[in-house]
Amino acid sequence: MKRFERLGRIRRLDPVADALEIYRLSAAFEFPWDYTRALELALYRTYAVPSIGRLLARTAELTERTQKRYDDTALLLDTIVEHGFAAEEGRTAIRRINQMHRSYDISDDDMRYVLSTFVVVPRRWIDTYGWRRLSRHEVVAATEYYRTLGRHMGIPDIPETYDEFETLLDAYEREHFRWDEQSRTVSDATLDLMVSWYPRPLAPLLRTATLALFDEHLLRAFRYTRPGTATTAFVRRAVRTRGRLVRLLPPRSSPHFARQNWEIKGYPDGYRVADLGTRPVPGLRGCPVRHGDASAADTVE
Repeated sequence: MKRFERLGRIRRLDPVADALEIYRLSAAFEFPWDYTRALELALYRTYAVPSIGRLLARTAELTERTQKRYDDTALLLDTIVEHGFAAEEGRTAIRRINQMHRSYDISDDDMRYVLSTFVVVPRRWIDTYGWRRLSRHEVVAATEYYRTLGRHMGIPDIPETYDEFETLLDAYEREHFRWDEQSRTVSDATLDLMVSWYPRPLAPLLRTATLALFDEHLLRAFRYTRPGTATTAFVRRAVRTRGRLVRLLPPRSSPHFARQNWEIKGYPDGYRVADLGTRPVPGLRGCPVRHGDASAADTVE
């Protein structure tokens, strides 16, 4: 198979009717590393919304059981990609996702925002760092894929197009990104997890490199000090160079799913999809923060 042959196959499919197949080809064959990194960043962005960050801090899932929460989130989402919405494995994953979310008072607005990060952040990441830009077919198919997932999760008023998702994401972040101490705790725990995957002496460098990939809006929300201009430019250039090198390699001949990622550490002996995810915290239904509670001084401009 030649490097662009699979893209030709994607373009011969219907981006709506064949959305699952196109998304699977894109995420598991064309850009598995990029989708992993982009979806990590997508979930990371949600912490900067205090109503989300505080709830995650209160459940302690991302501060005390960070690796398990990372593993379970990746495996549940990727089970649906691998097996589809109709298969027993996919239905089980959706059921677990819904059981977790329905245990807490999460607003429809927050749910739509999280869904929008899954649609928008990977496109922006791949167009910047991937070995090629996403085709229009892939963008439409990814949008339709997550619209379908959103419907299975009971999210109302889901945007219909990529452009609508992008508008929603940008507007929501402008309005709701702001400093919150508990959100920062979740953010720090996630950063600590990511650097823990590598030799300990590299931790400071890896933390700086990760922050160099954050945009200014996200850095301000968490009050992180931005790495120097030269460092930021070097890190971003290095990731773009990786994409150019991948372009020179033979295309992947077999799919790569999240369960194959070496960052998944918690299930060396395998797992059951029905056992993944969190269980309700007694007495905790939601987060006391309301979106309008913060003062204007705390809002990220």
